[in-house]
Amino acid sequence: MSFTRRAFCAGLAAAPLTRPAWAQAESSRLTARAATVQLAPEGYPATEVWSYDGLLPGPQIRLQQGSRLSRRLVNDLEVPTSVHWHGIRIDNAMDGVAGLTQDAVPPGGTFDYAFELPDAGTYWYHAHTNSMEQVARGLSGALIVEESAPPDVDRDEVLMLDDWLLDPETGSFAGNFGNPMMRSHAGRMGNLVGINGRYDFSLEAQRNERLRLRLINAANARIFVLRLEGMRGWTVALDGMPLAQPEQVSAEIILAPAQRVDLIVDVTADEGTPAALLSYADDDSWQALAEVSVTGRKSRATRGAPAPLPPNPRMEVTGLADAEIRQMRMEGGAMRGMASARFEGQDMGFQQLVQRGQFWALAGQVGLGDAPFARYARGETARIRLVNDTVFPHAMHLHGMHFRTVAADGSLGPMRDTVLVMPQESAEIAFVADNPGKWLLHCHMLGHAGSGMTNWIEVA
Repeated sequence: MSFTRRAFCAGLAAAPLTRPAWAQAESSRLTARAATVQLAPEGYPATEVWSYDGLLPGPQIRLQQGSRLSRRLVNDLEVPTSVHWHGIRIDNAMDGVAGLTQDAVPPGGTFDYAFELPDAGTYWYHAHTNSMEQVARGLSGALIVEESAPPDVDRDEVLMLDDWLLDPETGSFAGNFGNPMMRSHAGRMGNLVGINGRYDFSLEAQRNERLRLRLINAANARIFVLRLEGMRGWTVALDGMPLAQPEQVSAEIILAPAQRVDLIVDVTADEGTPAALLSYADDDSWQALAEVSVTGRKSRATRGAPAPLPPNPRMEVTGLADAEIRQMRMEGGAMRGMASARFEGQDMGFQQLVQRGQFWALAGQVGLGDAPFARYARGETARIRLVNDTVFPHAMHLHGMHFRTVAADGSLGPMRDTVLVMPQESAEIAFVADNPGKWLLHCHMLGHAGSGMTNWIEVA
């Protein structure tokens, strides 16, 4: 089954979508409930999704840096759920990880989330109970923390990139969410790709208009490879954290699941000429993920490079030379990967794990386990080498703190909360463990996390 921008299933022409609402949250409640939206083109059945407040994606939450976010989660679903506030340096009790930082909220139950927002940037929120299914069904939304001094742009646009695996005959989500092939391979990939719940997302702009584009990869497993057409752009932030200096976009933008990138772009196309955010497609072509319709001219003059965003506080990594390097191996998956994995302290063998749908291991551990991967004293510098011994890429996400990657020569990369580790490669991350609590470290290919690739650290 395949959807494209020109046709959906068996070469049928695609009509425009009725677009789901994309609203900003004002209520102090956030209700998880079923809703029906027209994800596929008109003429095909609508899709029943799991939503926040009946919207796909959920309502956009936009607050000022230093303010306090308060939301009461109301669970009107028939299954337990919880909310993780992805990328926020948060109090541990508010992190939303069922089974580690809180109990899942039962059907009909509520949970009050309240926490400070110390860092400006682009973040998001999503379900963290049975995440592979609940996020794939629609439980996610954007969380934007605004700088006190915003950049000089004409417009600020949030683009949540996602994909959905749908049955074109019924409009419902296709396949079994426990499908062992998906879980043990690259993950659940959709046959329909879109932005902000729209199959045919588009923007209107003028020549020389300057836009801030906040890109969020909310997909279950898809790595987006993106390119600008008819626009000149600079990367100004990654995973919410400002770069010291904007970097001009001169090549493809790689956006792994859970990662974000803030771009400042100038529309350079003339009226009537193509402008778009292009995505590398499954058929080895480039397709317009977001078309930009250029009408008129904002100004005659082009602008220079943008100024850097103001830095967030207390984000330096120090003490690298004295920090112990701990190695976390990623093992398992298909291609005999799980059969050769080395398990530590498991109460069952390889065959039993596979029968229970567990295909992946981190540092020899399948799933959370009772003991953390590592314990750190508060203020201690942590160094973890992530080693990918599998044949699939993994987007490794740390809760509660951002990290910097450490290159072979010891130089530090930009601050992030999710790093993509390619097959048979490794990546070292370093951070100051300054946020007390139990923090998840897992693959954000959510089928991998749900099938064993989940561990945790403790900061005391």
